[in-house]
Amino acid sequence: MAQVPEFGRRLTARFNAPAGTIQTFAEASFKHGDGKVRPDGVLRVARAGRIWTALIETKTGGNPLKADQVEAYLSVAARHGYETVITLSNDLALDNEHPLKVDKRLLRKVALRHLSWAEVAHEAEMLCLHDGAANPVHAWLLSELLHYLRQDNADCQGFRDMDAAWVPVRNAVTRGTLRLGDRRAMQVAESWEKLIRQLCLRLSGETGLAIAPVLRKRRDGDASVRRLQTVTSLVESGRMSAEIRIPNAGGPVLLEADLRTGQIETTVEVPAAARARPLTRVQWLLRHLNNAPAELRIEALAPKQKTGPCDLLKNLLTEPGLLIPEDTPQIDTFRLTLATGLGTKRGTEEAGFVRSIDTAMDRFYQEILQVLKLEAMPAGEARGAS
Repeated sequence: MAQVPEFGRRLTARFNAPAGTIQTFAEASFKHGDGKVRPDGVLRVARAGRIWTALIETKTGGNPLKADQVEAYLSVAARHGYETVITLSNDLALDNEHPLKVDKRLLRKVALRHLSWAEVAHEAEMLCLHDGAANPVHAWLLSELLHYLRQDNADCQGFRDMDAAWVPVRNAVTRGTLRLGDRRAMQVAESWEKLIRQLCLRLSGETGLAIAPVLRKRRDGDASVRRLQTVTSLVESGRMSAEIRIPNAGGPVLLEADLRTGQIETTVEVPAAARARPLTRVQWLLRHLNNAPAELRIEALAPKQKTGPCDLLKNLLTEPGLLIPEDTPQIDTFRLTLATGLGTKRGTEEAGFVRSIDTAMDRFYQEILQVLKLEAMPAGEARGAS
């Protein structure tokens, strides 16, 4: 952060620090009670006479943040006039809520903020790979940081585990015994949100695109209501779902994990070519999906219709007429769905749920969305002029 100022600024801006000279210190010692405490780091930012300071506590791997330890740092920060205590771990904070519950009286003078290792990697990737570092030395330093963060032994990959509640909830869904009052189901719903958030951070860093979960204010504004909707879906259908906004994808990508069938479905709706006959519109789509997975499911939707003719790509390549609606000749949207196997274990191992979600989304992006490349289609072709 000190040696690559533009990277340091991206991180400190999250905590309302001024844009100034960054200084960093490791393991400074402070008196606390009858003993001493030693935060992992101290940040100091100075600009035009203003000095902003923060204490940092870091954790890696599955090591949890400790409330008593963080509360001690909050007390020290208040006594020494530090503005903020920052915790850094693999956990993700949602809705600006800190992962820890601490004594609120300690937050009167000092702010408590959280940062995930996934967010650190995201900022480094955006600057190093897409936005451009100020000079080659800065770019090299960031690339070395990214190389380190990606190593399994570093234990800094971010959210990687659905937690202990995953297996009993998964089994209850399979048996049909899950009910709305199950607290573990709420924990799984929260883990699901963290997983989707991290998925978006990773994809954004890799592609340079502004990829984020879709949150609708009326439906998704309150975290507890949002998670209750996920639990209700698990109870009623065994499914968890999330919408992800990807630029130039045609529409939001719907990601659904079905715990009963053991399948992950990724779906996007794309507009059909305009001013063309129905068969021409189908052929227009198939021409761009010629090398897509044969098991891709394609559905043709007429205006204001929720369902329509549907078949697999491998059949449509030889018989495109299977997608022509019988009751109406119109097609204005195509729904594309790709199914992938769902991992049952809770983490990132080969059969892990977290890894299977990453794999499903990566496959859909690379084999479907990048193949379509709606934004790159010639104007005449996009209008159906063929």
